[in-house]
Amino acid sequence: MNACPVWPLAAACMLIAAAGTAQEANVTKSTGSVPAEGQAWSVPDLGMEVVFVHPGTFQMGSTDNDDDEKPVHMVLISRGFWMGKYEVTQTEYEAVVGVNPSSFKGARNPVELVSWTEAVAFCAKLSERERAAGRLPAGYEYRLPTEAEWEYAARGGAQSGGYTYSGSSIADEVAWYGDNSDASTHPVGQKKANELGLYDMGGNVWESCLDGYDEKYYGCSPSVDPANTRATPFRVWRGGSWLGASGGVRLANRLGSWPDNSYNILGVRACLAPVIALPSK
Repeated sequence: MNACPVWPLAAACMLIAAAGTAQEANVTKSTGSVPAEGQAWSVPDLGMEVVFVHPGTFQMGSTDNDDDEKPVHMVLISRGFWMGKYEVTQTEYEAVVGVNPSSFKGARNPVELVSWTEAVAFCAKLSERERAAGRLPAGYEYRLPTEAEWEYAARGGAQSGGYTYSGSSIADEVAWYGDNSDASTHPVGQKKANELGLYDMGGNVWESCLDGYDEKYYGCSPSVDPANTRATPFRVWRGGSWLGASGGVRLANRLGSWPDNSYNILGVRACLAPVIALPSK
């Protein structure tokens, strides 16, 4: 692999200084016909809620656990984006795709048995739907979050409290995992939200990210808006699930798996974010 590309972060941060880092606007829903920067949004006739995440910098990774989480490095998210407030529910998925593949049935339970490939297709269909309705901001699409976007949002963005898990250092407060899930998924939003008002960023189901998985890429990513679009055999999962120990729902924990395989521990969280290329196969 080539040497890491480097941007001077001090200069790059000037691009977002005017945007500010306050999240107060998240409590106000956009009242226009198109999602408005700085405001939360609910997709009409679907009810899927997204929360605006202001741009900013954060320390990505961990030095305490697996090698593919190292080293900790500074990343700048240079453009704001909207992250799904909840994991995509079975009702939302079925409304867009027409089927509900889940093994743990429940209208407000997260959809599962959705492969990375199927998650990408869901986001594409949602983008087509919203584009046809004239509700996509210019240059944005519904897609899977990149690893960097996912971790930044899970950590609470600029509001981060520095927790071990998303929104707390006590796993039971914020996550359904092996010790408390009763071997099942649960309706979204029952645990405590994180600093941005996002729920279940740890536990319930793993969430597919856009990136191809590469153990070395994580520690050698560009410092600005990293996204691994190179050809790799695996795709990235984040967040942990109802099955496994509390270590699985840590903020920096990551996993790689085949893009076409589906599991009842794997779901999807969509974001409305700048258009980006998909990983090569």
